Amino acid sequence: MAAEGDTIAGALCDVMEQALIDKGIAPDLARALAKRACEPSLVKAEQKVRRKVRRGAKAANKKLSAAFKEANKRLRTKSGQLRKGKTQGDVARLAHRLKKKM
Repeated sequence: MAAEGDTIAGALCDVMEQALIDKGIAPDLARALAKRACEPSLVKAEQKVRRKVRRGAKAANKKLSAAFKEANKRLRTKSGQLRKGKTQGDVARLAHRLKKKM
């Protein structure tokens, strides 16, 4: 399977090189561009290992989420706008205070 993929990739590189030459780019430059575009990246793209969220952090996130819902409920009108004189910062401060009490 990998050999088949390499063959296809090589063929695509040749097609790309020929297309560049047909567009009027110098053959040596077209060859260099096609080679560079088709060679695998030297830096292996390593996937970051996603760590599990610890129990304490998960609990804190849930509490903060609930606190933000309550703070928004208190500081917003029925239409969803902030009450007069209140800001997003006020909502955040209230949410953190409420979280402490939970």
